[in-house]
Amino acid sequence: MNNSLKDFIDNNREAFDYRVPTDKVWNQIESKLPQTSVWNDIRIWRVAAIVLFGISGLLFFTNKPVLKQNQQQAQLQGEFSNLEKFYTDQIAEKVEWISDTRDTFADDQFAQDFKKLDAMYQVLREQMKINPTEQVKDALVLNMLVRIDLLNQQIQKLEESKRADRANKETDI
Repeated sequence: MNNSLKDFIDNNREAFDYRVPTDKVWNQIESKLPQTSVWNDIRIWRVAAIVLFGISGLLFFTNKPVLKQNQQQAQLQGEFSNLEKFYTDQIAEKVEWISDTRDTFADDQFAQDFKKLDAMYQVLREQMKINPTEQVKDALVLNMLVRIDLLNQQIQKLEESKRADRANKETDI
């Protein structure tokens, strides 16, 4: 049966092809079709996908410098915390030695200079927390090195003073 239908269609192909349904027939067919919304159109979805892909790519490439900057800032803070611990330990050790050796050092130029450096250090440290940069890290390290140098000078003065006191005691005897 399928062969006879196929043969009939093949023999009468031209008769089928030249007849076109009227507009009235197409309108009736169209009215019976389910209504399509804008969201069912594949072209809308393609455009939406392209726009979404474009925005995603733009955000990905523009956020990379921010991520890289955050990583650099975290690395700077990590490096600084290691340096800070090392130098802070040295400073504390020297301050303790000076405190044990002398009764007080709050009244002289050394104490004033040391307090100024400490205040500058605190300001720089806050800046490092807010906006860590290589320059701030370098300034903090320089501040700690200057404080260590100042402490070393004070220790040297105290040792010279002790030597002079011992020499005076030995000559008195």
